[in-house]
Amino acid sequence: MKSIIIFEDKKYKQLQPLTYFRPAYHLRCGILSLHRKIRRNYPDIRVELNTRGYLRSLIKQNYPDEIVTHIKSDNILFVNGRILVDDDFYKIVPFEGPDEIFVSGSTFVAARLSGENLKTIENSLKDVLDIADFPELPLREINVKVIEYPWDFIKYNSEELIKDFYKLTKDTEPLKVDYPGVHFLNEKDIFISEGVTIKPGVVLDASDGPIFIGKNAYIMHNASIQGPTFIGQHTIVKMSATIYHNSSIGKVCKVGGEIEDTIIHSYSNKQHNGFLGNSYLGSWVNLGAGTTNSDLKNNYGNIKVFINNKLIDSGRQFVGLTIGDHSKAAINTSFNTGAVVGVSSNVFGGSFPPKYMPSFSWGGSDAITTYDIDRSIEVAERVMARRNVKMTDIDKALFRKVFELTVDERRQLGLPK
Repeated sequence: MKSIIIFEDKKYKQLQPLTYFRPAYHLRCGILSLHRKIRRNYPDIRVELNTRGYLRSLIKQNYPDEIVTHIKSDNILFVNGRILVDDDFYKIVPFEGPDEIFVSGSTFVAARLSGENLKTIENSLKDVLDIADFPELPLREINVKVIEYPWDFIKYNSEELIKDFYKLTKDTEPLKVDYPGVHFLNEKDIFISEGVTIKPGVVLDASDGPIFIGKNAYIMHNASIQGPTFIGQHTIVKMSATIYHNSSIGKVCKVGGEIEDTIIHSYSNKQHNGFLGNSYLGSWVNLGAGTTNSDLKNNYGNIKVFINNKLIDSGRQFVGLTIGDHSKAAINTSFNTGAVVGVSSNVFGGSFPPKYMPSFSWGGSDAITTYDIDRSIEVAERVMARRNVKMTDIDKALFRKVFELTVDERRQLGLPK
């Protein structure tokens, strides 16, 4: 038996709050998640997922086709799930070959093991892996892209959208459907899946990059979409929405107003007027009408972002909002450059909320307290039911586990547990 194990390393914490409700490799960049890009490099080899213990039941529930139960194999290639791979990654890190470890600078990228070397780690496989967990083997230095912080997803999103588009559409014939009153620019780079509704007055402009529209998406009158952009299945683009380049919007979302250089995971809403740029939203996020974020400082300097209660210089001039799963913002909320909101938070108030709001926060510019866990679950269950998704005992247990994991976030800001 031959296997690939996609694993998490300790730097998944640098991607919080996005990684509280999912492994790092389930985060999207372009059209596909990081682990889907790895999988397509090794199409005929069994792929397993290694992750933190509290996430395993969730993966089995939400991704039943993915394997999280490890079996004994003769050869295993371990691949770090934070790697943003190109389509020739399998040549740089081939499955076949002698036992060795691959690194890119200080990042542990992959390890190929067999025989006694494999037995050494198989018998004590940890939830989060480090190069120190592996036997001493020859090191090979390679050059790959690594996701270190949330803004790296936005940095690479444009090229990933383009690569994913051509990979996914290479052998697929576009649907021959007539859309009266719809304006297509560079139509050959626009892919429309089955069941898509596009109303008159819509402009689809692929002059600067391709546009991929997923199954049963609904594009309302006078919306404008500029490529490269991905619109997920069953997603609604509201009337007169302006979706600029480098935007990836997951399935079953509602989007409107202005959006650019942004990644939105499934079941999230930003459907009213307001600007969202250089931002990353988890799932089940809702931004009220008029919500806007800044992604550029007035002095045009580098933007600093709170990561795990530490202020990190992003080295970037544009960084917007990072917001975790199940968090919400009230109408007319204004987020500052590089703002971070944890999971299951409720943001409101008459001025800019704090630049960093920990998970399970309740409040904004005036004061913040802890969002009661029982109330948080109750609201999430109600929200999910509106999309015909049942909140399971596994989902509820996940909320309670993450609430425990984030106690220190709130304690350091003096909030109640």
